[in-house]
Amino acid sequence: MTHTVNHLNEAKQNELFNMSKFVVMENFKHHTNETMTQDYNEDIASIYKEEMEYLSNSQISTVKNEDGEITGTIRVLKWDYVTPLPIQKMFNINPLLCTNGNPINEIFHIGRFAIKKEASDINLLKKLMAFAIKPICEHKDNIGFAECDAKLLRVMRLMGIKAKVVGESIEYLGSETIPVSLPYNGLIDFYNENKHLIDSED
Repeated sequence: MTHTVNHLNEAKQNELFNMSKFVVMENFKHHTNETMTQDYNEDIASIYKEEMEYLSNSQISTVKNEDGEITGTIRVLKWDYVTPLPIQKMFNINPLLCTNGNPINEIFHIGRFAIKKEASDINLLKKLMAFAIKPICEHKDNIGFAECDAKLLRVMRLMGIKAKVVGESIEYLGSETIPVSLPYNGLIDFYNENKHLIDSED
């Protein structure tokens, strides 16, 4: 099946809502045997509102199958140093205090990663990750942050993404979620090995 990547830099509101719904539904499918919480509609609304606030500084990639159904999503946000990031709101972590005193060029946040449960394709995961970390890998003093499902974090490390845990985990969208930093040096090898997956989409 052929997948197409759409870079939704100026996503319409209904596209953002569909992405938000996909993220919530797939997270619960993966982590709770498809058991939805009573407030999942509130989760969707919260994510949608947050992504609308981030839209001007973010890039959203959705992967769709031939029927136009979303099979994967991810979002990368360039931080404006003003709008609170999810890692600040969820974990009370200041990204500027997680840089070990290293010089910082730009700070990015990666979020809204989800893959349809039925689409078990490692290249789809690698493609979404390569898209999201591309801006971080454009300068050696860039750094990213994310809130990462514990299972996904293990997979990322096996793939060669060297994420650093920066705080205690919490329960979020049905799974153990861990705050991590993503420094350039921990990403560049993976990016160089997999950038052809997104270069072929251009």
